[in-house]
Amino acid sequence: MSIPQSGGGPIERYEQLAEYLASGCKPKDQWRIGTEHEKFGYCRDTLRPLPYDGPRSIKAVLEGLRDRFGWAPVLEGGNIIGLQKGGANVSLEPGGQLELSGAPLETIHQTCDEVNEHLREVRSVADEIGVGFIGLGAAPIWRHEDMPLMPKGRYKLMDGYMQQVGTMGTTMMRRTCTVQVNLDYASEADMVQKLRVALALQPVATALFANSPFIDGAPNGHKSWRSRVWRDLDAARTGMLPFAFDDGFGFDAWVEYALDVPMYFVYRDGAYINALGQSFRDFLKGELPALPGEKPTLSDWADHLTTLFPEARIKKYIEMRGADGGPWRRLCALPAFWVGLMYDQGALDAAWELAKGWDAETREALRVAASVSGLQGQVGPIRMHDLAREALAISEAGLKARARPGADGMIPDETHFLNALRDSVETGRVPADDLLAHYHGDWGGDLTQVYAGYSY
Repeated sequence: MSIPQSGGGPIERYEQLAEYLASGCKPKDQWRIGTEHEKFGYCRDTLRPLPYDGPRSIKAVLEGLRDRFGWAPVLEGGNIIGLQKGGANVSLEPGGQLELSGAPLETIHQTCDEVNEHLREVRSVADEIGVGFIGLGAAPIWRHEDMPLMPKGRYKLMDGYMQQVGTMGTTMMRRTCTVQVNLDYASEADMVQKLRVALALQPVATALFANSPFIDGAPNGHKSWRSRVWRDLDAARTGMLPFAFDDGFGFDAWVEYALDVPMYFVYRDGAYINALGQSFRDFLKGELPALPGEKPTLSDWADHLTTLFPEARIKKYIEMRGADGGPWRRLCALPAFWVGLMYDQGALDAAWELAKGWDAETREALRVAASVSGLQGQVGPIRMHDLAREALAISEAGLKARARPGADGMIPDETHFLNALRDSVETGRVPADDLLAHYHGDWGGDLTQVYAGYSY
């Protein structure tokens, strides 16, 4: 979840809403890569989730990273709820999942180095206090009542509201993890093409990274239960966004969509003010019940944009949101996959050619098939395995065309970061398949063994 936005002045013209999105346009030489990933923490002796406070806790991990590695604390209500350093931040998801939101970097080599350094730092602190971290798309054993809610005002508001608008919102908050990548666009037209490719091919990422076949201590019938959760969370702010494929789509259409999404909050003086279900359109008119007579700032608009949760979304960049959290090597594969598709025009055109003939029903059916069956999914004549093979080949060609070498010059490009995905395409197996094989095989149905086998 995003931290509060800052630095925006008053909104005096309606056009500023779209101009805010357009201000993200950058020339190609300024395009960057921002990788985010979440992970579950647990006590090694009890295998229980970490509380916020105590000797073995989320707070202890954050304080350890602060004291040992020079991260600056982010506080809310006197509680440490995040860290910042060098353009990156570490934040807390609602159930205590620890998230790295990486700095904007030029190459996959750099973003992977950043991920590796972060995981080494976390493991150094965690080892000393008897804590472990694991990369999965959903908590395999812990139940809702086992999961603490972190002391952030945003989450307290969301927790109650989620139960009014869907059946799985609180599950998403407490018991899922993802890996994401944030990428830039050059213009409105470039944004439109990239967002359409991101939405249409997001099911391929869901299938390749599917890593959540368990919930409540047993198989759940899906390769990606995390993806299943998002399908019944809050219809007003989730989904595959068919309107993004309409003629004339652009920044203005995104603004209209965002304005139709009910608000969660307004952030003022370090506190979250309850604006649940209220309208940003009313806010623009100075008629928001939560703050009567007050009009919004661009920071309020930026905050509101963080409360939209489709499979891909626009802020001042595009977020790819369809992949499960996973093992160490796949944390670098996800940005490599999307950079290969998005940051070379030939690859982007080929990716759109792959998907442009699908209608909204096909795109949604692919989303469901990826969640249920991973690479074994099929929608009509479209086999997910074949689709993934084609998308991966396009991504690899895009990375070769980028030709970004490693720091020492010995590695000519970024294609080796796709190796984990090549393995999946060659075998037809994704992480969920391996987890299920262990569960039905050598684990003998004992899911506690996942911690020893899959922790960082």
